[in-house]
Order: sequence, then structure tokens, then C-alpha cells
Amino acid sequence: MDYFTASPKPANLDRQVTLARAFIQQHAEQHRRVALVTSGGTTVPLENQTVRFIDNFSAGTRGATSAEYFLQSGYAVIFLHRQFSLLPYSRHYSHSTNCFLDFMTHNDAGAVVIESEYQQQMAKVLDQYRKAKRENTLLLLPFVTVNDYLWLLRELAIQMQPLEANGLFYLAAAVSDFFVPAARMVEHKIQSSEDYHQDVTNGDGDRPPAAHMEDKRLIIDLDPVPKFLKQLVDTWAPRSMIISFKLETDPSLLAKKAKGALQKYSHHLVIGNLLNTRKWEVLFVAADGSERWIRVPLGRRTRSVTGKDGDTIENAEPREPSIEIESWIVPEVAQMHTEVISKGKVEMQRH
Repeated sequence: MDYFTASPKPANLDRQVTLARAFIQQHAEQHRRVALVTSGGTTVPLENQTVRFIDNFSAGTRGATSAEYFLQSGYAVIFLHRQFSLLPYSRHYSHSTNCFLDFMTHNDAGAVVIESEYQQQMAKVLDQYRKAKRENTLLLLPFVTVNDYLWLLRELAIQMQPLEANGLFYLAAAVSDFFVPAARMVEHKIQSSEDYHQDVTNGDGDRPPAAHMEDKRLIIDLDPVPKFLKQLVDTWAPRSMIISFKLETDPSLLAKKAKGALQKYSHHLVIGNLLNTRKWEVLFVAADGSERWIRVPLGRRTRSVTGKDGDTIENAEPREPSIEIESWIVPEVAQMHTEVISKGKVEMQRH
């Protein structure tokens, strides 16, 4: 792809690839499946020395939650995540509506302990976290910008090639659709002061810098991010199972867009979701043409922090324990992965 010849390589890429190579080799030798889970949003810097950037709303909830269920399903997980977004296990407390300190107290001896009402739940999360650490089944690799993400995705996919069908890509990150090419990015902070004339040199032929002041207005002219999915399917990870996500706000477009993505990129599964109901229902659109909704029943849905869950969640009585929809998504994906692996073995025997 021309993108990688024109875009700078991230400074810490080699170190991250080295960590991933050792991690993948360990689990390949143990014949364990490896899932690359991408999570969180990507930033689009407007200056090389970045002060301003474009971002999206993703906090990484889907990815962090799914990573835990992949680990429970026996996978090793490379968690490619936006820096400071939600992480597996710590997500239960790091973005809670309560401060983490609210879970703790002092005992009679003055030692800090967990409040009794939270001990059972926290012990379960702690045991799962320690198991992942002990068995080295979770590798955390952060990114910030869309450039970081694309470089890492390509390099990690190449490293995962020896896994063949035991590799799985679960692309839950909210990747920017537009970016500022390196050749059109200004070096310093864009000045908004009317009496300041900024010397701007990073134009591209007849095109001015992507972000610049013009007639007291900030003009931002972005280029489309290259569609990497076709490269992933055809070149970077041709033997792996690949799952993408499609987020829409218009229900009438969801299935159509998911089918279109499958036809265009020829991967295995698109998981469609709508912005306002994404935590309770998703649409599986598979390469064989099948479509199926997965929906959490009304009384089992997780409570919404934003309060945009329509009128139904807070008032549902009696309330049963909530279900994270990822606890249903991931086992379904794992079963499909088993079928992909079996199909691949049959095809190899034929040849």
C-alpha cells in the first residue's frame, strides 16, 4: 500500500512487534488460538507537534469486554487498544460511576481492605486477571493515532501468519475514516489569533496544508483513510478468520451495509450494531448469507451510564442479573472459528 511509504513509522513499533512475536511464538507452540482484538478510537492529529486533533466517542467497552470472554474461551489475546481506553479486568472499576476508593475501607488494624459487599465480585475478576498473567495469555499493545493503528495492524498480522487458521481478527476499534497525510500536516500549533500570520510550508503541490486558517475560519481538509480490510484478507492474514464491525444510526441501512462489506472484502463475518442499542443487540451477517440478531432480554440488560436507554431499563422490575452481550457474541464467534479451522483442514487434505 502506498500509505506506508508516505506515512511515518511509529517510534515504538519495533519494540511492540518484538513483544508480539515472542507472545505469538509461545502460543503457536502450545497450539492455542490467538485473537487480535482491536479496541477504542483513533485520533487524527492536525499538527506534527500535536495540540489539536480529531477524535471519536469510543471508550473501548466492546473490545475490552470481548477480550475477557475470548480469554475465558481458551484464546490468547493480543489487545490492540487506544491508550487510556478501557482495559480487560480493570474496566470493571477504572470507569465505574463510583470512585475506585469507594470499594475500599480500613479494618480494625488499620489495613486497607475491600468492602465486604464487593469482595466476591472483585475476587472473581482478580482470579481471572492473575490466570491471564500467569499463563501469559494477554498482551496489551497501545496506539493513539490512526497511523499508529494501521502500522501495528499490518505488522501484527504478518507476525500472526504462522498461526494460519488458529489466528482470529476481531476488529472492534472505531477507526477514523479520514486523516491528515504527513506531507500536508503543519509542524506547529495552528494559531487562531487574527493578528498572527503563520508561516505554513507543508502544502502538497497546489493544495494548502490540511488544517489552516482562512478568512478567520479554521479549514480542515482531510483525506480518506485507505481501506485496509481487503489487504488484511488477501495479503496480511489470508488464513485467519476475520471479523469486522459496522456501526450505523439508521436501522434501514445496517443489514445492507454489512452485506456490502462482506461482498467487497470477502471476510468471514460482519457484526452490525446501532448506536443507541449497541450494548443490547447486534446483527450477525455471515459470508454464507445468513443473518441473525443476538438480543439481550429487556430485564437482563446492563444499565446505561448515559441514560439514553429509552425508558425501559431503570424501571424494569423485578430485575435479574444483567448480561453483557459480549458473553453471547464471543462464544458464537469461537464456534464459527472452529468451523473455519475444520473447513481449512478438510481443504488441505483434499490437496
